[in-house]
Amino acid sequence: MDLKLMTYLVVGATFALYIFIAIRSRAGSTKEFYVAGTGVHPVLNGMATGADWMSAASFISMAGLIAFNGYDASAYLMGWTGGYCLLAMLLAPYLRKHGKFTVPAFIGDRYYSHAARLVAVFCLIVASLTYVIGQMKGIGVAFSRFLELPYATGLGVGMFIVFIYAVLGGMKGVTNTQIAQYCVLIFAYTVPAIFISLQLTGNPLPQLGLGSTMTDGTYLLDKLDLVLKDLGFAEYTARKGSTTNIALLTLSLMIGTAGLPHVITRFFTVPRVRDARSSAGWALVFIAILYTTAPAVGAMARLNLMDTIQTGEIGAADGNLEYEKRPQWFKNWELTGLLQFEDKNNDGKIQYYGPGLADKADDYGWQGNEMVKVDRYIMVLANPEIAKLPNWVIALVAAGGIAAALSTAAGLLLAISSAISHDVLKSTFMPDMTDKAELTAGRVAMAGAILVAGYLGLNPPGFAAQVVALAFGLAASSIFPALMMGIFSKKMNKEGAIAGMLTGIGTTLVYIFLFKGWFFVKSTAMLPDTPDSWLLGISPGSFGAVGALFNFIVAFIVSNMTKECPDEIQHMVENIRVPVGAGQAVDH
Repeated sequence: MDLKLMTYLVVGATFALYIFIAIRSRAGSTKEFYVAGTGVHPVLNGMATGADWMSAASFISMAGLIAFNGYDASAYLMGWTGGYCLLAMLLAPYLRKHGKFTVPAFIGDRYYSHAARLVAVFCLIVASLTYVIGQMKGIGVAFSRFLELPYATGLGVGMFIVFIYAVLGGMKGVTNTQIAQYCVLIFAYTVPAIFISLQLTGNPLPQLGLGSTMTDGTYLLDKLDLVLKDLGFAEYTARKGSTTNIALLTLSLMIGTAGLPHVITRFFTVPRVRDARSSAGWALVFIAILYTTAPAVGAMARLNLMDTIQTGEIGAADGNLEYEKRPQWFKNWELTGLLQFEDKNNDGKIQYYGPGLADKADDYGWQGNEMVKVDRYIMVLANPEIAKLPNWVIALVAAGGIAAALSTAAGLLLAISSAISHDVLKSTFMPDMTDKAELTAGRVAMAGAILVAGYLGLNPPGFAAQVVALAFGLAASSIFPALMMGIFSKKMNKEGAIAGMLTGIGTTLVYIFLFKGWFFVKSTAMLPDTPDSWLLGISPGSFGAVGALFNFIVAFIVSNMTKECPDEIQHMVENIRVPVGAGQAVDH
């Protein structure tokens, strides 16, 4: 069957499933809209959490980062996985025991202040909107390549699907849909990885194939190192960035993970604290399936890419020499604009080499690297085509990438709409709002958030995983310290918490602005985004850990200089930390 038709059938079937689930899961109350009625089974909640967690950055971008950055990209694996463990052990059970609908609601109660709640809402929206950009771009890329639709059209279709199941069902609809999306994305990620691992190493487990020998007896990673070195690139397994920056990036991703509200909210959907702990464990199992496969996918994709695009002839010349030198998968991805080739010396061949061969380029008659653009987005999505896998596998990968982006986008947008309707309107400015009016406000806020996310998706700032790293930095510098101090420090007062959050997110936003531009518009950046310009060699994506440190320091200084936290709040903190069960989530 033709690839385009196959992709339409597979993706269309998944969309039909999502819409069917949305219709069956329509939320009838604010409790169902915000926390799915707190009746989700721990195993199913773990699966939904996995889908919520594994975004387009995990499915599409992370393996692309690993493919091109090698050793340095291990920070993403360690940071995101370690951060989830941090969240599961230190935050989720205690927040669930408190029993509120949203993260800002906890911060407002703990710091006995509407101002603290509103600052938390601001931090949540800034971090979540930054995160959702990557999901929107992932949707557009998958549609533009596999369904051959314009980027904007594909993005619009994705927004429409999210609108249906998120606006109608709220957390109830999102949860049920994410369970289905997890099944789609994990199957789509592992099946091609198994095929490619078998092709290269004969081992069906990609995790083991990464350390196995190839048919010529050479270890896969040794082969990849040799190929890259011969073509003038840095060795795949060599460290390229500074140890300090890698460590700070890992830490920023870890504590940013624990501070992202859309994942934390998932633990409010189970009946008891014990179930929250159980669902956290199940989610880690489901997440580990993809995260242990990603290094193999990245390494094998890079090797396949380098073997396909060599500094010489590829394929047979037939008529148009320049055109026929490029393999079919290359031509397909050129149409998306994510892969671009320029024949600088007019020899009809592709010269793809790194800085290590620059001195010898003239001797070979080369006039520069002719692969002028290789968007890392393509590595996971194009990998099945490069490996010449069956069309149904390629279509499955397209459906998986879209599922990953949709699942996380829905969770983020729900977190934003809940913060606006519940924390801003109901709890602060309109306390007499009825349950029905609040539900309507939540749906309107969700629709507005989807439109804003769509605009940002049409004007994306760059590579998804890099943008996501900035989102994690913003959450790390603002929300995480407030939650940690709120749970583990009885003395922290509202003045300290507010000052800390504003300092953390303020310093991080300014640092990002200096190198990335305002709202990530590159032309407004004040300094070049290069290691030589970074403060102490700290990249914008790694600065979240520094911002968190500023948050902690300012919070404790201000807290010690102002009025002590009330006794009833200190007793509330003690009660939250008592390891006993909790009742249903309440709305007050």
